[in-house]
Amino acid sequence: MITITKKLIALDLDGTALNNDAELSNQTKATISQAVKEGYLVSIVTGRPNRLSENFYDELNLKTPMINFNGNLGILPHQAWAREYQYTIDREIVMELLEKSKLLGLSLIAVEGRNLFLANRGLKSGFGFFPSTLQTNQILNQQSLKDNPISITVEVRPELKAGLIDYVQNQFGDQVEVSPWGGPHPIVEIATKGIHKSTGLKFLADYYGILQKDIIAFGDEANDLTMMKYAGTGVAMKNAIDQIKNSADDVTTFDNQQDGVARYLQEHLDLAVGQ
Repeated sequence: MITITKKLIALDLDGTALNNDAELSNQTKATISQAVKEGYLVSIVTGRPNRLSENFYDELNLKTPMINFNGNLGILPHQAWAREYQYTIDREIVMELLEKSKLLGLSLIAVEGRNLFLANRGLKSGFGFFPSTLQTNQILNQQSLKDNPISITVEVRPELKAGLIDYVQNQFGDQVEVSPWGGPHPIVEIATKGIHKSTGLKFLADYYGILQKDIIAFGDEANDLTMMKYAGTGVAMKNAIDQIKNSADDVTTFDNQQDGVARYLQEHLDLAVGQ
């Protein structure tokens, strides 16, 4: 009897599986579909909240758990699941940031959970992640935030960014860690200390009984580092930052605009996909 080894493919979204218009190409969708058909497990492991990634999950016709908020949430989209997990932050941290928002130079404070989104204001240039206008039931205040959130995202005046990071680390460093967004945005994300994409990837591997050596993980930014180090094969995108390329086991020949993930999988897994 021949035993087929299970393999898991972990996909970051932005800058990796998605092109620069935040879309999945037809080639990527066809390649993932073929990989699943041939017995590979494919999971999305993203920094995005579930509200901004379930559409891609559906486009790829996935049935696997999805990891959101950089490892802080693991769900089966669109359904209740006994194995679902989440790591949350004490709401009092949010209240303190709200109270001191002017002093700290915070123009936006947004909190999220699986079924939670609240913000102190809309954001005209929301980078596609935040609404420009809020519904009444989305306004963040002492009364509206009843549950502990998974993630706090703040926009800070660029010259006060370092001061904000120091403040959060000094005040709450035993509970949370601070992750500045990549690129030019003056955005800082606050989440549970010690939880990263590797947390979610280990959860998936344990759930499916997959060895680390049988995991392929794709990424391009600093938040992908732990996931790629955990995986047996960490693959950096051609467009990845140097830190990721330098720690990766391999680098795609093509970038995220050129179906880099799809072409890599076709070549290395010998997938026959119609062009």
